[in-house]
Amino acid sequence: MTTRRNFLQKGILGVAATTLINIPTVFATPEKRKVVSEDAFKLGIAGYSFTNFNLDESLKMMKKVDVHYLCIKDFHLPYKSTAEEIAAFHAKLKENNVVGYGVGPIYTKTKEEIDKAFDYAKRVGVDLLIGIPAHADLEYVAQKTKEYNIRYAIHNHGPEDKLYPNAESIYNLIKNLDQRVGICFDMGHNKRDGRDSVADLQKFSKRIFDMHLKNVTEAANKGTTCELGRGVIDIPAFVKMLRKVNYKGSCSLEYEKDMKDPLAGIAESVGYFKGVCDGTR
Repeated sequence: MTTRRNFLQKGILGVAATTLINIPTVFATPEKRKVVSEDAFKLGIAGYSFTNFNLDESLKMMKKVDVHYLCIKDFHLPYKSTAEEIAAFHAKLKENNVVGYGVGPIYTKTKEEIDKAFDYAKRVGVDLLIGIPAHADLEYVAQKTKEYNIRYAIHNHGPEDKLYPNAESIYNLIKNLDQRVGICFDMGHNKRDGRDSVADLQKFSKRIFDMHLKNVTEAANKGTTCELGRGVIDIPAFVKMLRKVNYKGSCSLEYEKDMKDPLAGIAESVGYFKGVCDGTR
């Protein structure tokens, strides 16, 4: 027998059941979100990009593009800086949420200049020195890396560079030296020398300590540097290779176009690189 009370109870239960059926599953069962891991490599900026700007102006640009690692050049922190001046320099970087992770590139022609370069790196407090030494001094550089326990990364500069035009030219000279002697891989200049920069990243990754991130208009001597997404190097493939070889160093944008007014190009390049990283996970 159906009483008024039974009728109301059945009606309420029916409405409740209908409502639950109509609730979208996104609300009914929480969806598990994909966990995106951080990349082992860091995005930085090579100090040479700011050759026409003082430190305050440079840090202001870094803040605008949200980059927090800087390879220190001597025009921002001179070689003869005192301990107090070095401390003040690092304090200013810290105020702007920036870490100075290495120094250079530093060109040297004598052993005395190599001594000064290592002493400078030690006083600055970094464990990475980027340099361009003479071939005859490579054994001496290796001795210094042991003495100071500071890694030394040799920079390649493309077809005009008679010492180190590409990554392979460096590797062939250092492969039997102390493991703290390595490569600062300038992917753009490497490409200008007719090399495949993605393949060379894979081939020489174990000795690549630092990287100058740039693209170029042509894989030839006459190629010029350009915004990261506009050149002939396949940047998505390059990023995938960074992950494949588990590269853990810095990828420091070295922006050499419009150097007296670089912010727009730096911002475009940084945004492109971050977008590629996010889009290729």
